[in-house]
Amino acid sequence: MPVIRQVTQLGHKVLRSKAIEVKDIAESSIQLLIDDMLATLADTDGVGIAAPQVYESVQIFIMASRPNPRYPSAPEMEPTAVINPEILWCSEELHKDWEGCLSVPGLCGLVPRHKSIRVRYTTRDGFKTEQEFGDFVARIFQHEFDHLNGLSFLDRLESTKDIITEKEYKKLMGIALRGKENECLNEKNGSTTD
Repeated sequence: MPVIRQVTQLGHKVLRSKAIEVKDIAESSIQLLIDDMLATLADTDGVGIAAPQVYESVQIFIMASRPNPRYPSAPEMEPTAVINPEILWCSEELHKDWEGCLSVPGLCGLVPRHKSIRVRYTTRDGFKTEQEFGDFVARIFQHEFDHLNGLSFLDRLESTKDIITEKEYKKLMGIALRGKENECLNEKNGSTTD
């Protein structure tokens, strides 16, 4: 039965270490870890979690984009276990957007990330796959990939002025969402705003 694990907090050395490659994906301890990570992530408002965030220094992360209070506009996707990932290609185009982290509670940052990426990884069933991701899902992949390399989103900031509290972020998102709702209403009613 999966266990909801404690999330590692910034400052613990496992978050600053390079995770080791998984050799035997079929090993029961690896499959149990994936199940625990899925359960732990489902218990949060996160959209991804990496093994170092549950005190395991192995190259595994989960991507599970879904709308939630932290990311209300996130696209819906099936939770995906990503093992021994590689980034094969990155677009030149960077996009800055807000990120938070389960291991850095209470803070959000405006982080530049590649808009599109092509990646290779192994699934929990042992199959190698190559995929291209864009926008928010590409951002999740890059964020979690950083965790496997001892980095947090704070290391990617261009300036410390790009950090805000999660409380202020939620206020900001509330304003942004209300603005989108008003745009939709205006379009529906045939009026526009400048």
